[in-house]
Amino acid sequence: MPTLVYFPVRGRAEAMRTLLTDQNITYEEVNAGPRENWVENWKPKMQFGQCPCYTDDDGFQLVQSNAILAYLGRKYDLYGSDIKQASILDMMNSAVEDLRGAYVRMIYQNYEAGKEPFIKELPEKLQPFENLLKPTKGYILGEKISWVDYNLFDLLDILVIFSPGCLDAFPAVKAFYERVLARPGVQKRRQTDHFKNMPVNGNGKQ
Repeated sequence: MPTLVYFPVRGRAEAMRTLLTDQNITYEEVNAGPRENWVENWKPKMQFGQCPCYTDDDGFQLVQSNAILAYLGRKYDLYGSDIKQASILDMMNSAVEDLRGAYVRMIYQNYEAGKEPFIKELPEKLQPFENLLKPTKGYILGEKISWVDYNLFDLLDILVIFSPGCLDAFPAVKAFYERVLARPGVQKRRQTDHFKNMPVNGNGKQ
């Protein structure tokens, strides 16, 4: 059975948890904490000394969240139908990571002073996603969901918590968010106590 090692926060693992559950892939999650346990028992075993860490049922191990998501995309036919579609997904995921990186830096390094400026700049950062999602009338590639849809959904999910109503001016982005949210497998994940009791970030800020 595949194994996912991470801490009990949504953080960088929630997109893969959602993907795995929505795609009906059974996996086991192992809590890497507390810190002493992580440093002693997990950190030395991982390629870059960090997690999440995904080990497939054949023993193949990966760290780096986007490498794991892309691997799952390739394995479970969630990476588009040709090189152009795959490249669109790569482009979109890079944009997701740019915005997520700005969010994470604000949350962990500059929450009090950075919250309002981040909210003020958010519409400008969401507009390109609106432009790209509007013609698809579905997921990023149209009717078929991809691994990047899960990552984008996870980002939007934490932004909605951080700034309620932030999607209201972006109908295509909001429709995308609601479409993924309504998927039975996504709801299955969200109805678990594991999800409900989990903070968004490790420092409790959101």
